[in-house]
Amino acid sequence: MTPDDETFLRRAIELAAGARASGEAPFGSLLVGPDGDVLAEAHNTVTGDRDISAHPELKLARWAARELDAGTAAATTMYTSCQPCGMCAGAIERSGLGRVVYALSDEQLAGLKPGGGWPHVPQEGPALYAEASVPVEGYYR
Repeated sequence: MTPDDETFLRRAIELAAGARASGEAPFGSLLVGPDGDVLAEAHNTVTGDRDISAHPELKLARWAARELDAGTAAATTMYTSCQPCGMCAGAIERSGLGRVVYALSDEQLAGLKPGGGWPHVPQEGPALYAEASVPVEGYYR
């Protein structure tokens, strides 16, 4: 972790504090380009947008996928106040960002939540491989 990393992480924490002050969940993120310039910033707007996917990490991943070429995206760093959730981590991977630096881990965040976080939702599968593979087969070639 470099001094610049710590500076950008502190900005993510400031964005999280601003989100909380405005009535949103306390999460903030920024995307820094290869030259060290801040390309975009976001904070959580789940409450205001009435959208469970309005996490700052997801917003920035979507922005990067739309606005950056693959080489530039791969040279970026996302700084975020908390470790990205599974939804956001998937979007970050698909957007091609180069690196993520976070302040609080999932475990640390869960320790700050009454009850430890969200309830587990059981999943079942895989199933019906022969049928499910038909529309997918050949798509990724």
